[in-house]
This record gives sequence, structure tokens and C-alpha cells, in this order.
Amino acid sequence: MRPRADVPALVIFDLGGTTIHDRGEVPAAFAAALQASRIDFDPHDIASWRGASKREVLAQLVARQHHPPGPDRDRDALVSDTYQRFRDALETQLRAAPDLAFADAAPAFKRLTSAGIRIALNSGFDRPVLDTVLGLTGWSDGVFDAVVCADDVTMGRPAPMMIFRSMALLGVTDPRRVAVIGDTRLDLEAGANAGAAYRIGVLTGAHDRATLEQGPFTHIVASVGAVPDIWA
Repeated sequence: MRPRADVPALVIFDLGGTTIHDRGEVPAAFAAALQASRIDFDPHDIASWRGASKREVLAQLVARQHHPPGPDRDRDALVSDTYQRFRDALETQLRAAPDLAFADAAPAFKRLTSAGIRIALNSGFDRPVLDTVLGLTGWSDGVFDAVVCADDVTMGRPAPMMIFRSMALLGVTDPRRVAVIGDTRLDLEAGANAGAAYRIGVLTGAHDRATLEQGPFTHIVASVGAVPDIWA
């Protein structure tokens, strides 16, 4: 990889569907939790929630269902209980999943860091779920220069807060030196809202090419392993 002016200083990766396999565990766990809590939802809408903070989505669904609205503490308790159901179901499925990380993810990380590019991970999961997932990937500790999750920011995607948090942690001030990698339109929209120069969709996760092409993309690649080639 040549040290060119257009090479980013920071590359920010999404987790599910981008750097680890998404075999349907997240929507299945989400649907199961909603059903157990008797929260109405349209199964077809689940795809549009991919990449978003699951807790934020739950809060919106609960607020929509409470007519007339009940006490705030009741809604908050329902959100918390449903999210715990989602977390438990997801962790059970992920622990049983073989080869969780994409095989070409770790080599891509190494190529970028070897070229002097810093890398970060962003995830709509909370910290306990994220820590569990990272422990199952087989990636070495410290592979990322920064790891930011939904617990670290006030708003999830498409808000750019996780991107800005990653930049702040690593001292990157210019979003034109940032690349954002993800498998959903929300990933691309968050990158655009941050002003990131590169918004790169991968075809290994929730959204297909046609869906990603409806978002503010700069590149669409087959998988995370192809990301370093953009600047090679």
C-alpha cells in the first residue's frame, strides 16, 4: 500500500455482517424478544433496523404501542426487560455459532495497521454483548485502536456520534481522513452525516447491493478483505 494523500488516517469498521458473520442471529433474537414481551412489530421492518441501536428501536416500539401512554417507569421497565431477553437470546446463538469472524477480517486489519492506518470498531450493541462477541472472534487484544459501542454515545446510527467518538479518542479531527465500513444503509448514512470521505458498503451482511446503492456510498466491495485494496 503506497502512502498517498487520499489514504485515510482512520478506518472505522462495523461489527455484525461486516467483520463477523451475520447468519440471522440478530433479527431472530430481536424478534423473539419482541414476541416474548408482546410488543407489536412488522417482521418486514426488521431489515430496516439493521445497524441501529436495538435499545433505541425498542424504546420507539414501546412508546408507539402504549396508547394511552402509561407511566414512564412502566415503559422503561418494558424496554429493559425486552432488551435483556434480546441480549440473552443473541449471546446464546452467537456462542453456538462456528467461525464467527470472517476469515479475511484479521488480514485486512493487519494490512491497514501495517500501512500506518489506525482502525476502530463501532457497534450498535451495548458493551457487555460487544465484549462477549469480541471474545469469540479469536482476534488478539488490542487489534483495534478504539472500540465504541451504543453505551458510549447518546444517539445511535444514522447519527454520527460513534464515528465522532472514535475520531476524538484517536485524535483525528478531519472527517475527510476517515473511512467508514458497513453492511447497512445506516452505516453509510452515519458516515455521510459525519462527513467521512469514504463510505464503503460490504456485501456480506444485512443489505444487498441494490439497498446499499440507495445510500450515500462511495464504494461497494465484496467483503471486508477487499477494503485495503481501495488504497493499494
